[in-house]
Amino acid sequence: MNNGLVLDSTWRETVRQKFERKQQLAKSRHAQLFHVFDEPLSEEERFLLQFLYAYMPMNDLADYSGELFLSHVRTTLLIRGQVPWGMSIPEHHFVHFVLPYRVNNENIEDSRGLLFQELIGRVQGLSLTEAILETNYWCHERATYVGNDPRTVSPLTLMRTTLGRCGEQSTLAVAALRSLGIPARQCYTPRWAHCDSNHAWVEAWDGHAWRFLGACEPEARLDQGWFKDPAARAMLVNTRVPSNYPGPEEITLAHPWYTEINLLNHYAPSKTIKVHVVHADGTPAEAQLSFQLYNFAELSTIVTKQSDASGQVSLTTGFGNLFVHAAGPGAWNTMVIHPADADEFTIVLNAGLGDSELVQAFDMVPPPAAELGKEDVPVHEQLRNQERVQEGARIRADYEATFMNEEAANRLAAELSLPADRVWTVISRARGNSHELALFLREQSPAHGHWPLTLLESLNVKDLTDTLRPALNDHLNGALPFLDAHDLDFVASYLLCPRIHYEMIVPYKQRFQQRFTPEEQMQYREDPQALYDRIAGEFEVIEDMNYFNGSATPIGSLELAKGDRLSLHIMLTAAARSVGIPARLDPNDRRPQYWQDGAWIDYRLTAVSEAAASLELGASPEPKASPELNALSEFPDSSLGFIQLVRAGNEEEQEAAYFNNFTLARWEDGLFKTLTLPFGKKDWWDSPLEVLSGRYRLTTGTRMQDGTAKVRLTYFQVKAGESTEVALVFRREEEEEVPVLGAAAMTTALFSPEVQLDLAAGTHGAIVAWIEPDREPSKHLLRELRELAPAFDAWGGPILLAAGEDKLTASFTLDRDTTLPLHASFHKDPGYIGLDALTSDMDKRPSAAFPVVFVLDAKGQIRYFSTGYKLGIGREVLDVVGRM
Repeated sequence: MNNGLVLDSTWRETVRQKFERKQQLAKSRHAQLFHVFDEPLSEEERFLLQFLYAYMPMNDLADYSGELFLSHVRTTLLIRGQVPWGMSIPEHHFVHFVLPYRVNNENIEDSRGLLFQELIGRVQGLSLTEAILETNYWCHERATYVGNDPRTVSPLTLMRTTLGRCGEQSTLAVAALRSLGIPARQCYTPRWAHCDSNHAWVEAWDGHAWRFLGACEPEARLDQGWFKDPAARAMLVNTRVPSNYPGPEEITLAHPWYTEINLLNHYAPSKTIKVHVVHADGTPAEAQLSFQLYNFAELSTIVTKQSDASGQVSLTTGFGNLFVHAAGPGAWNTMVIHPADADEFTIVLNAGLGDSELVQAFDMVPPPAAELGKEDVPVHEQLRNQERVQEGARIRADYEATFMNEEAANRLAAELSLPADRVWTVISRARGNSHELALFLREQSPAHGHWPLTLLESLNVKDLTDTLRPALNDHLNGALPFLDAHDLDFVASYLLCPRIHYEMIVPYKQRFQQRFTPEEQMQYREDPQALYDRIAGEFEVIEDMNYFNGSATPIGSLELAKGDRLSLHIMLTAAARSVGIPARLDPNDRRPQYWQDGAWIDYRLTAVSEAAASLELGASPEPKASPELNALSEFPDSSLGFIQLVRAGNEEEQEAAYFNNFTLARWEDGLFKTLTLPFGKKDWWDSPLEVLSGRYRLTTGTRMQDGTAKVRLTYFQVKAGESTEVALVFRREEEEEVPVLGAAAMTTALFSPEVQLDLAAGTHGAIVAWIEPDREPSKHLLRELRELAPAFDAWGGPILLAAGEDKLTASFTLDRDTTLPLHASFHKDPGYIGLDALTSDMDKRPSAAFPVVFVLDAKGQIRYFSTGYKLGIGREVLDVVGRM
C-alpha cells in the first residue's frame, strides 16, 4: 500500500493495540480465530486482517473462524488487482468501504468471491459509474422488496429467496459493489419524522464523490430514487463504519470500536444546533442526550450523544421537531425543540417530574415537504431503464418458477401422510429454500410423524428461507425425548423451537446435551435455577461491543464465554430447552424465564462478571460486579404489578392498537424503554397486563395528514402486587368537514372509455390509486389495504388500483388478490388518462410520485389526495371515507 493519511504510524499503532485487545477477549477461541496468523502472510494481508479483528464486534469473535476472514482479505486484494479502478481507489475508501465484510447484522458467509464471479463479466469495459448502475440492475434481478422481521439475512440468502426489506436489499447491493472493489456504504434514516418506519439505501464512490442509489431499484442515473423526496424531510441520515474513522463527515458517535457519521446534508436542508445541559443551579451538567422522533407510537431514539465538560452537545439535523431526553446522575429532563426556531437550546436537569408534569402534550412537527427538481433524463435513457427493469423482473420470475409449487407440495404431503395445507404453507414461505425443507420432511417424517412439520411451523417465516437440514435435524432429534411432557402447542413453542430472539439459527441442542452429564441434566430439570447459576458463573458480560445486542448464536456465546447480557439470556434459554426445560424470553421485556408447576418463573439473576463497558485501550481487563444487574435485572415475583388500560370518557370510538397509536415504556438505565408487546394488538380492556414494578410512561399519538403527530405522555408508577389503572387519551384536532380539493366531470374516463367516474363512484364514492407495483412505496399501500380489508369491506365502496404499462413487470399480475378488500380491482392505464384528468382538476396541480391516491365522493369531488412514499395512507383514507 502507498502511505496515506489513514495508514500513518499512529493509526497503525491504534489498530495494533485494538487487535491485541481482541486477542485477550477471545482467548477461549484463540485456535479457531488466530491460528491463521501462523500462515505465511504478506505484510499487507497481515495488517488488513489485524484491522478486521481490531474492530470486529463480539458476536463475530464468537461465531466465525479465522479461515473465513483470511479468505475474505485475500479475495478482496485479488479483486483490487483485477478491476481497472482497483488501484486508483484511495486507501481511506478501500480500508473503510471496500475491505469490511459486514454491512448490517446479517449472517456472514464467504461470499465476496462468489459475487465477484457473478458480476465481473457484466462490468468489463465499463466506467466506474456505469459499473455501479450495472451492479444495481443485477441486484434487481436477484431481489425485490417485502417487509419482514428485523433479522437481516445474508446476501446469498436474499439471492435464494428474492424477497427482502430495504435493509436486506441494501446489504446485498453494498456487498455486490464491494465485491467489485467499489467503495460502498449502507445509509439509513433511523426513523422518519413525517410518517412511521425508516428506510435504507446505498451510497457508492464513483471516483469523484459519493452518489446514492436505491438498492435493487435501478434508475437510469445515479442520485435518483423514489426516496429522494422523503429523504429531503429526514432529521438524520447515518452510516456505521467499523473503525475509529478519520473521515470528513460529521461524527455522531465516536465509539471505541466503531464510528457513526452523519450524511444528512447530502439529502435535506439542515443546520447545526447546540444543546446546553445544566443543573438546577445553572452550572454545566454532563449527561447523555437521546434525540428522538415520534414513530410507531413511541419516542424512538435516532442518535445518542454525550455532553462535554461544558454541558454542550452539537448536532446537525433537519427542520422538524425533536424530543430530547437528557439523563445524568440522579437527574433528568425532557424538552421538545424546533431547530428552525433557534440555534441553541438549554435543558435543565431535575430530580424528577412535578405533579403538573405527569401529563405532557405537544406536537411533533416534521420538516416541510419539498418538491425537488428532477434531473432531465433523456427519453431514450428512461425507456432503456424501463426495459432493463422489466427484463430484470422476468429473470427473477423465471428463477422463482424453480421453487416448489403447490402441486408438488401436495404430492409431498400425500406421500408423507401430512396435511396438505400445512405443508404448502411452510413450503411456500421457504421460497428458494423449499427443496431443502422438502428433503428434511421426506427424511424425517416417516420415523417421526408430524413432529418435523411442527418444528418447521414453530419457526419465523424468515427462518424457513435460511435454516438448513443440519440445524433442523439437531433441533428435532434433541427435543424428541421431551415432546410428551406438555401439550403440543406449548412444546412446539418452548422446547422444540430453536428460535429464541433474532439470532441466527444453528445446531445447538446436541452440544448442550454433551456439555452436561445425564445427572446434571436431571438436576437442572428439577431446579432450573441451578442451570442459570452455572451458565452465568462461566460467562463474562461485556456490553457496548456489538452493533446489535443478542446477535451471537448460543454456541458462539458458549465458546467465547463472553458477550452482551441479551446473548447470555439467549444462550441460557437455548441450554434450558436442550435439556428439556421449557424456557423463553418474556415477550414484554425479554427477561429469561422457565416453566415450572404451571407458571412462568423468573430466574434469580445474581450479579455476574461484567467487564468495563467501553474497554478503552489500556483499560484493565479485570471484571467488575454489575450493580445495574442487581438493581434492574433481578425479578422476584414480588416485583410484578399490573397495568389496566381503560378508555377515557370520550374515547369509546377510538381504536387502540399497539405500535400504531400507543405504546408503554418502563424506566431503565436513565431512559424509558418501550415494552415489546405484540405489534397491532388491540384487545386491552378485559384483563390487566402483568409487568415489572417501576416507573412507566404511556405514549399516545395521532398522526395528521401533513405528518404532524399530536402526542400525549402520561407518567405513572406500578407498585409490586398492585394494579394501576391508566386511561388511554388521544389528542386530535377538532373534526372539520372534509375539504374539496378539486372536482372532476362524472364522465371522466379513469383508465379507458369503458371505466368512467360516474360508474366507478356509485353511491359510496371511490378510492382510486395509481401504483408502481414492484417498488416499496406501492407495496406498503397494498399491505395496508390488506391489513384494513375488513374496515374497507364495511364501507363497501370500490377501490380501483391502476398501473401503467411502464410500471408493470413480470413479478406482478392484475389477477384477483383475495387478501385485498372485496371491492378492490386492478386496471391497466397505458396512457395515465385518468391520472392526468384528476390532477388537472385539482386547485393546485401536484407532482405525481407513486403511489398516487385519490378519494372521490359520489359527486366526483376530490376529498383526499396523497402522492409518494408514506406509511399510514390506508388509515387516512379510511378516516376520510368515514367522515364524507
